[in-house]
Amino acid sequence: MSSTQRLEVLDGWRGISILCVLAAHLLPMGPKVLQLNSMFGLLGMALFFTLSGFLITSFLLKNPPVSDFVVRRFFRIIPLAWLYLAIALAIAGASSETWFAHYFFYANLPPKHLVTLTDHIWSLCMEMQFYVGIALMFALFGVRSLLALPVMALMFTMLRVADGVYASSISYYRMDEILAGCTLALIVHQRVDLRLLAFLKKIPQWPLLLLLLVSCHEQGAALNYLRPYLAALLVGTTIVNQESTIATLLNHRVLVYLATISYALYVIHPLLAGTWLGSGDVVVKYLKRPLLFIVLFILAHISTFYYEHWWIASGKTLAKKLRFKTA
Repeated sequence: MSSTQRLEVLDGWRGISILCVLAAHLLPMGPKVLQLNSMFGLLGMALFFTLSGFLITSFLLKNPPVSDFVVRRFFRIIPLAWLYLAIALAIAGASSETWFAHYFFYANLPPKHLVTLTDHIWSLCMEMQFYVGIALMFALFGVRSLLALPVMALMFTMLRVADGVYASSISYYRMDEILAGCTLALIVHQRVDLRLLAFLKKIPQWPLLLLLLVSCHEQGAALNYLRPYLAALLVGTTIVNQESTIATLLNHRVLVYLATISYALYVIHPLLAGTWLGSGDVVVKYLKRPLLFIVLFILAHISTFYYEHWWIASGKTLAKKLRFKTA
């Protein structure tokens, strides 16, 4: 199993995750009574956080300088996020306190400062909080500290169980989804008991997918607490079983392209939904949806390849300079 193949599978999951989120936010996924929009939203974010945790831990297992990690992550996330926030918060007429909470990525913590056009930014807040936390842990205790991540995942899950929270935008009720992805990385890269990797290879994927879907629905009840681990297991089975049907489907070039522009799609889409493109009664609003998607994909493409690309490249250059200075 080559790293290139593995990356294609992960890109496929990232493409699926953004499709789920966009569908949940912009399309009617069925009668409201079925709560399918909520289900697909939770599914998309569970996959996204799993991928994030997996990739971050995989990177840190190479034992890079902490500055390398921090600079790369910040240059990846902040430029587009801050640009979007400048527009969204100006439109909302937000207070200075709200601007501060958004720009320093704690707007999702009680008391929340999120506004209509920034409700989705809770996930970026949680990501940035995770980056800072794991960077500090890594700087203080080194690569071996990553072995504590599975324990931390269980602790956050126990907190959710204790408080009866199936899903939330508050970080401490959702952090186990990222940490489950971190745990998956430790298993795949053989940093924990090898029997776990052998077990991962034997898990049937289609029943696991069904369980994951149920865990994303309110009627799944207590199974919601297992959502982080079911998502991580499903992604893991496609990493270690590259010839499976699901893994093969994930290698489709359309999903790879969607993965490439997924960050921009996620950040930008609520702003468009708040314009004329998303206005009108139910019939008019959904008649406009094809045009909204066209504009969204054009903007996401431009952002990814002509705005974010420059910042990402600059971050890599700065990381290399810092590495040489500390060598």
